[in-house]
Formats: sequence, structure tokens, C-alpha cells
Amino acid sequence: MKIAFTASGDSLDAPLDSRFGRASRFLIYDDTTGRLEALENEQNLNAVQGAGIQAAAQMVRHDVDCVITGHCGPKAFQVLESAGIKVYPCTAETVADAYQLLKDGGLVATESATVEGHW
Repeated sequence: MKIAFTASGDSLDAPLDSRFGRASRFLIYDDTTGRLEALENEQNLNAVQGAGIQAAAQMVRHDVDCVITGHCGPKAFQVLESAGIKVYPCTAETVADAYQLLKDGGLVATESATVEGHW
């Protein structure tokens, strides 16, 4: 399974970023192969609008199965949901902690956006 985490670092020990569209980067972890890929999100950090949609489109292009983040807005959620990508809200401190919660069944996929737009 390919899992995308919003993060503010390049390793599994990086802090989990609470924002989806404006996260500083995404870490995509393939738990089948153990491959970890860091994707910068610089173009969306200061975007006036569309950050969530652009970030969601990037997740679709990278063929992720799920996203683990603090919060996800309505437009980004709609893109992810349409692509069959589950969104797991999470308050873990690090990416590694969030991954462990997922493995242990401690995360529940949301059925809607967790914040209003432009959060």
C-alpha cells in the first residue's frame, strides 16, 4: 500500500504536518517495498487558492492509496475521494507514530472534509 503523509521533514521521524494542501512536503511510503519518497509542496505553501486541489492531484498522480494528515478541506477531499484515496485524520506527533496507528487500526478514514476551505 502507498501511504502519503503530510510532513515537515524527509524521514519517518519527521513531524506530521497538520495541513494537507499547505503541508511543507509529502512523504510517500510504500509499505510493500519499504521505499520512501519525499515530495516538496513549495508551490502550494503560499498559493492564494487551489492549494488543496493541487496537492490532491499530486497524490492521484503518485497513485497513493491513502493520505494521513491533520486536516483536509472540502475541495481536496472531493478530489481524493473521487480517486478512491482514503483520508485518515491524525494528530500523531511524527510520521512514524501515524504509520504505527494505521497499522494498529487506530485510525478511521473520514467520510467528509475535516475543515472548511482556506484553513
